[in-house]
Amino acid sequence: MAGIIFSEGSGLNDSVYGKTLAPIRRFIEKKAEAFEEKSVLDKLFAVELTTNFAEKYTGLTSMDDFKPTGEGGAYEINEMNTGYEKVVEPQVWKSKFIITREMVDDSKNIDMKKKPLAFTTSYYRTRERFGANLFASAIGGTDVTISGKTFSVKSADNQVVFSTSHPSKVKGANQSNKFSNAFTVDNLSKVEAAMQNFRDDNNNILNLAPDTIMIGNDAALKTAVFAALGADKDPNTANNGFNYQFGRWNIIINPYLNQFLSAGTSPWIVLDSGFNSEYGGAVWLDRVKLEVRTYIDENTDNNVWAGYSRFTAGFNDWRFASVGGVTGATAL
Repeated sequence: MAGIIFSEGSGLNDSVYGKTLAPIRRFIEKKAEAFEEKSVLDKLFAVELTTNFAEKYTGLTSMDDFKPTGEGGAYEINEMNTGYEKVVEPQVWKSKFIITREMVDDSKNIDMKKKPLAFTTSYYRTRERFGANLFASAIGGTDVTISGKTFSVKSADNQVVFSTSHPSKVKGANQSNKFSNAFTVDNLSKVEAAMQNFRDDNNNILNLAPDTIMIGNDAALKTAVFAALGADKDPNTANNGFNYQFGRWNIIINPYLNQFLSAGTSPWIVLDSGFNSEYGGAVWLDRVKLEVRTYIDENTDNNVWAGYSRFTAGFNDWRFASVGGVTGATAL
């Protein structure tokens, strides 16, 4: 069942619109359920419900290693430091559609079905496009602007989430999660190894376990990805060498990504879904699920269906993902 809250104005059931309310609601719910089943947001973001105006994300650095003290030696104090912080604030999103009095009088059932279906499609498409836009814009290095509202693509360290120079809060050299290597099975192995060597803000190896690859709907890139990962033998040779990448990856083909990528580019994104969920790399906040209310416009006698929602998304810890295939980035 789709998580939509419906409210109806008083007297609507007794009006000329009474018989249309239930069918329109059913159309909205059925379309919502279909979209929720196909959504990739929960595979790309750590999705959370919040009751707060905003959420602040931060973390603690790791502790140093235990030290040998010898027999009877004193304990050494081992401290953690606060990592970078990021505040994410849900935004209000609204839309509406109208069923005219004349449409009901003339029994325009096809139109009365199309409008709620298009309305629900618009809402869920907005969410999917917004998520894809954030990732694509992060690759390009620019914030997302929609209807005058700006959404940051920076992580908590104040660098764009895909960057060649992420600084450490405590100690350690700058790190890159933005690579120029085009997709091949060898370059996938190199990016995976680079991610497994990512250091935390105290310069300790995190030992990530990347498990997801996201690409746009790019025919050449899809061919390369499935050729590299779809066989248990080495795809680069005619011998029987074992392809250790076979069967290890979840592959997401995100068609909305194409709409926001620069022409002629073929980036590929590698994610660690476990790290993302645990540490909040890419975070999605649902403050208010879609609320739909219906009422009669006294000036026109039309039946108005208004949708209200509050949500947003952003990036916190950059280490959850890397991107390859970006011109001018770090070469592995």
